[in-house]
Amino acid sequence: QVQLVESGGGLVEAGGSLRLSCVASGRTFSNYVMAWFRQAPGKEREFVAGISRTSVATRYAHAVEGRFTVHRDNFKNTVYLQMNSLEVADTALYYCAATRDITHWGRKDEYNYWGQGTQVTVSS
Repeated sequence: QVQLVESGGGLVEAGGSLRLSCVASGRTFSNYVMAWFRQAPGKEREFVAGISRTSVATRYAHAVEGRFTVHRDNFKNTVYLQMNSLEVADTALYYCAATRDITHWGRKDEYNYWGQGTQVTVSS
């Protein structure tokens, strides 16, 4: 089992920045592909960003490309999501997810472990 705990969410004005963190425990962190998803009220959970085991590969949703950056520290068992130039449309509950192997980064059912989420609210 892998336990994931997100933090770093909060209320920020449009144009501002936040950094989310997700700390993993239970298994060898570097064996897992990590990703961030988000879910706004009344909407499906959607892929935001992902990073491979050794940070060689990253993927971003079109909506956040150029504004968000995902990175990981395998010594700290932590994956981060740096969010800049935040928009009201970024308001959502943000989830961290993990899987041993990935084929389609954006498919929720490819991820085996999920955190409880951290709320990000962007005001206009």
